[in-house]
Amino acid sequence: MYRRNIYIIVLLVLGFVCLTTDDADAAYKPLKNEDSVVPGAWRMPEYMPLLKGKKVALLINQTSMIGKTSLLDTLLSSGVKVVKVFVPEHGFRGTEEAGATVESNVDSATGLPIVSLYGNNKKPTADQLKDVDVLIYDLQDVGARFYTYISTMQYAMEACAENKKQFIILDRPNPNGHYVDGPVLKKELASFVGMQPVPIVYGMTVGEYAKMLIGEKWVKGTEKMNIKVIKCANYDHSTLYTLPDRPSPNLKSQAAILCYPSICLFEGTVVSVGRGTSMPFQVWGHPLFGGKTIYAFRPVPVWGHKTEPLYAYQDCFGQLAAANVDEALKMMNHRIRLFWLIRAYEWYPYKDKFFNDFFDKLAGTKELRKQVEQGMTEDQIVATWQKDLAAFKKIRKKYLLYADFE
Repeated sequence: MYRRNIYIIVLLVLGFVCLTTDDADAAYKPLKNEDSVVPGAWRMPEYMPLLKGKKVALLINQTSMIGKTSLLDTLLSSGVKVVKVFVPEHGFRGTEEAGATVESNVDSATGLPIVSLYGNNKKPTADQLKDVDVLIYDLQDVGARFYTYISTMQYAMEACAENKKQFIILDRPNPNGHYVDGPVLKKELASFVGMQPVPIVYGMTVGEYAKMLIGEKWVKGTEKMNIKVIKCANYDHSTLYTLPDRPSPNLKSQAAILCYPSICLFEGTVVSVGRGTSMPFQVWGHPLFGGKTIYAFRPVPVWGHKTEPLYAYQDCFGQLAAANVDEALKMMNHRIRLFWLIRAYEWYPYKDKFFNDFFDKLAGTKELRKQVEQGMTEDQIVATWQKDLAAFKKIRKKYLLYADFE
């Protein structure tokens, strides 16, 4: 056992060399410092008058913080009448695995009902909103179409319109808001991991995204919506914003958040994204890739989680996408990267079993799977996105609340 562990450690150390073999662009354009950014939730004078005398519900999780204090505790201590809390995928504390059932319950600290908006009840019902005047949305997003918080936001917006409730968005910076890239979703592939015709990386805060939903009439009941966006201060789309709190269990680092829009495509394949390791979404691999790479990892179950990670207790061989933020920024270089996906497909011996049914929903198109199978290069595939991307960028520009990247 000792010798085997040494073997794995050596592979892990050597794996960092893998970065030098990929075609990360040398001409990386750096982003601006984030030090002065103030999230919308922190700007309490902007929204506290809207809550006076109102019965308030919150759509929040563990990222909904003002400094080191939760938005819930802050509002309660300020005398706001909070009547219930809605929670998205991953739950109130952000500890539930992707796809895991999130149960409704009662918060032991405050006694408030916690209502799950993940599972069979994705949209607040009329009964759940009958004792509510205002619903506040404050979730830290990561700016990828398949990250489900924006789908939850859309359903909440629709419910508020249908039931004549005000909807307040406390905007937060987008850590992937400095570029726009990826295939634009085709409507026939709309699902909870992609509800609208936007690219994988859409380059908008949730406040901007909500404005687009309304302006383009992509959401039901636009004429009845009473929505207020509390903007961030000192933020623009050339800002590098580091999330102070983990947005979900397997986005453990800023490097993972930056790699996520590209690496998450592996969730629609036989390849592990490193769940059950210390670096999920920074690594990828498969037990059959041994001999093709010098990087290895072994997924192990996480205590308290109900399901085992893919290839639990098996040695997976693949690559380290980025060891830290600097490497992630330079490797991504303001775009989706496909060369890992293409390489893994080339390495996998059973081509007809590489992709699963989830892949097309993640990609938002049936074409990407076909393009990889046909042996197209990354540059050739990206070229096929450009017409749809250009059309989306024109739409996006109309709804920006912050200065755009150049």
